[in-house]
Amino acid sequence: MGRDVIIACDFAGAEETFRFLDKFEGKKPFVKIGMELYYAEGPSIVREIKRRGHKIFLDLKLHDIPNTVKKSMAVLSRLDVDICNLHASGTVKMMQAALEGLTRPDGTRPLLIAVTQLTSTDQQAMENDLLIKEPIDKVVMHYALNAKNAGLDGVVCSPLEAAKVHETCGKDFLTVTPGVRFADGDIGDQKRVMTPAQAKEIGSDYIVVGRPITAADDPVAAYERCLDEFVG
Repeated sequence: MGRDVIIACDFAGAEETFRFLDKFEGKKPFVKIGMELYYAEGPSIVREIKRRGHKIFLDLKLHDIPNTVKKSMAVLSRLDVDICNLHASGTVKMMQAALEGLTRPDGTRPLLIAVTQLTSTDQQAMENDLLIKEPIDKVVMHYALNAKNAGLDGVVCSPLEAAKVHETCGKDFLTVTPGVRFADGDIGDQKRVMTPAQAKEIGSDYIVVGRPITAADDPVAAYERCLDEFVG
């Protein structure tokens, strides 16, 4: 898979989701299904969106003891999604167990990526709430290296960190970057953001874009703008 724009379908239910996707006549954008939609509709929403021909990033951010994550990933692998994720803070052992569970009997599996630090987390929150005193950049790179050493395919990180992740973990180690906003848009509750063009410039492999597309007056035009700026 090459560079692409992933639309965050953070909707409350199936009806709203399909009303949105029906706007894309003849197009099949890569979509992210997160906790809100998955918890509302369950695996059926994943199967239906897949049946319609979309690539899917299933964004459930697993984080538990290794055995539980392994068994959960084995269930998710049967949904035939393209990308799954977990929290890198769950330890290397948990990430290795996740890979084992995600790998099907024939050896195939979705891509597996790890969340380093959420884009809503800044240095102050990390220090005050998590009691992590190291610089956030150092923490993100350490988590990224742990993910690589565990055998994962990449990380979710701020676009501000994508270039450094590639320097640290290699150009083939994927960077999936939320926190992308148009230059003339509202940054919302994100703290570490970048435009699609800037994300392309520093080497993001995938950008995840939600409200700038889903809340736009013309979502299809906003999506096309993202593609033009990011993919070219």
